[in-house]
Amino acid sequence: MEKETAAKKIAYQNKDITSKVLAERFQGKTFCVYGLDLPVIIQAGPTNIPVVTARELRLDNLFELADQSVAIVDYESSYKKEDKLKYLNYLTGIANRYRNEKKECPVLRMIVIYTGDVKRSQVSAEYHIGALNMYIEAAFLSELNADQILGILEEKVRTGQLLTDEELMQFAILPLSYRTKEEKAQKAAEMAELAEQIQEREQQLFVMAGLLVFADKIIDMATANKIREKISMNKVEWLIRQDERRECEEEKQQAIARLLEEQKQALEKAEQDYQKEKHRELKQAAKRYEKERQEYEAKQQEYEARQQEYEAKIQYMMKWMADKGYAADDILSEFIK
Repeated sequence: MEKETAAKKIAYQNKDITSKVLAERFQGKTFCVYGLDLPVIIQAGPTNIPVVTARELRLDNLFELADQSVAIVDYESSYKKEDKLKYLNYLTGIANRYRNEKKECPVLRMIVIYTGDVKRSQVSAEYHIGALNMYIEAAFLSELNADQILGILEEKVRTGQLLTDEELMQFAILPLSYRTKEEKAQKAAEMAELAEQIQEREQQLFVMAGLLVFADKIIDMATANKIREKISMNKVEWLIRQDERRECEEEKQQAIARLLEEQKQALEKAEQDYQKEKHRELKQAAKRYEKERQEYEAKQQEYEARQQEYEAKIQYMMKWMADKGYAADDILSEFIK
C-alpha cells in the first residue's frame, strides 16, 4: 500500500511539473476545437483539492477563463451516472478552496471531455437530485475526424510550418479521440514522435506537455519518460541542438551550392568545347576552301597559259603562211576547214 501511495505521489509530481509547463502556454487558447463554446483561457490553475478526508481529490485540469468563470475539466473514457458525484465533489472542493482563500467563488463550469469510446447519445448532461441541479458541458472526441486532423498536422510538421492555436489543442488531445485503448496508446506514442520533429521550441513544449497531461492514463512509461526528458531539456541544450541543425542546414545549402557551381562549370566547359570544336571545323573548312581556291587559280592560270600558247601558235602559223604567199582569204578558208 505504501509503494502504491509513493508511486501515485511520484506520478502526481510528474504531472504537476508538466502541468506548470503547460499552464504557462495555455493563455489565449480555447476549447472550440472540441466543440465547446467557451471563452479563451486566461491561465491554468492548481488541480489538487484538499478535502476533509484521508485523501486528496485531483481533477484533470482547471482553467480560468476570460469571462472570469472557471472551467473544471475532466476526461472520461466511459459514461457512468455515478461520476456526477465526483464532479459534484470537484465543484464543492473548488468552492471551498475559494472560501478558505477568502475569495468570492466565480461561476464554475464542469467540462467533461469524453474520449473516442463515448457517443453523444450515451450521455446525459444533467444531474437533478431535488435541491441540486447540476449541468455538465460535454465534448465528444469521437466526433473529431482524427485521421484527417493527423494528416494535416503531419504535413505541417514535416514542412516546418507553425501550428495554429487550434492545431496545438488538437495535437495534444488527438490520441484520446480514438476508440480502443490500444489505438489510443499507439497514437499517443506516434504523436510524441511527431512532436519531436516540431522545430519551434515553444510549440514543441506545449504539445509535449499537453500529451503528457491530457493522455497520462494511456501513455506507456517509456513514451512518458521520453517526453519528460524532452521537456526538461534546458535552453542551452536546445540552442546547441538548434545550432547543430543550422550547421547541418548550412552544410546542406553549401553542398547544393557546390553542386550548382559544378554544374555551371560543366556547362561552361561544354560550351567552350563546343565553341572550340566549331572554331576548329570552321578553320578546317577555311583551309579546304583556300586549298580549292588555290587549285582553281592554278588551273585557271594553266588554262590561260595554254590559251596564250595556242594563240601564239596560230599567230605563228598565220605569219608562216603569209610568208609563203598565201592570201588572207586562203588562210581563213584553211582554218575553217
